[in-house]
Amino acid sequence: MCRWIAYHGEPVRLEDVIFKPSHSLVDQSLGCREGATQTNEDGYGVGWYGTRSEPGLFREPLPAWNDPNLEALAQHVVSPLIFAHVRASTGSEVSRRNCHPFAHDNWLFMHNGQIGGYERSRAAYDSLLDGRVRHRRQGTTDSELFFLLTVQNGLADDPARALRTTITQISEVADAHGESEAFKLTVCVSDGERLIACRHASDGRPPSLYWQVRNKAILVASEPSDCDKSPWNEIGSNSVLTIGRRISIDPLFPKRRSVRSCKVLRMDGAGDRAAA
Repeated sequence: MCRWIAYHGEPVRLEDVIFKPSHSLVDQSLGCREGATQTNEDGYGVGWYGTRSEPGLFREPLPAWNDPNLEALAQHVVSPLIFAHVRASTGSEVSRRNCHPFAHDNWLFMHNGQIGGYERSRAAYDSLLDGRVRHRRQGTTDSELFFLLTVQNGLADDPARALRTTITQISEVADAHGESEAFKLTVCVSDGERLIACRHASDGRPPSLYWQVRNKAILVASEPSDCDKSPWNEIGSNSVLTIGRRISIDPLFPKRRSVRSCKVLRMDGAGDRAAA
């Protein structure tokens, strides 16, 4: 599977997020600690927001540790909202079009995990896409399918609901085809203002995902980018983290709609409960 990191806060250089930490994303591409595969060498990508509503995007099918263009870019690009991803393919080809992040209008998306049995039932999964978004597909990954389904399911209106709807659709196809291989994911999406991340697995064992408040900025990552794990908080299974004017952590599939069930935190990391 893959490793990824997202940053939301004061503008910084890309290198501050993906190169400089002691266990940076580039370091994780050579040797991660919590992924299903130790190396993530099947391409990389970075996305960022600048002066336009649409994000910038740079993707290459090379190992992140072996492309001097990435280091040169990272020394100069400055952004308040950054996505970065290193890929370990679960079966699809190693190509630029299959590298994350993916973009649609003002949205960025990246993913770690897999739709269990995707290749066996690919026609059924792909048939979920309708004409509004099908033509936007460029690659062959289950990740891009998931992203376009969230767009189709109202990502721009309600990201958490779009994620729930998409997970439910995929799970229903898996059940209909008797698929026993688990559906696992961590996902991060942004419209340039908000950052939304979720963690889920059909077998109750999702890929790792953490978040951290650092100097009034937020980091969300597949695994901590520092050797000291203590400042990082694990995102619980079947949870949605939303970062905007405030930070909230909600159940991915809430049993009932109640503001009291949401954990709300300020940017300094202090927590409180929202009033009903």
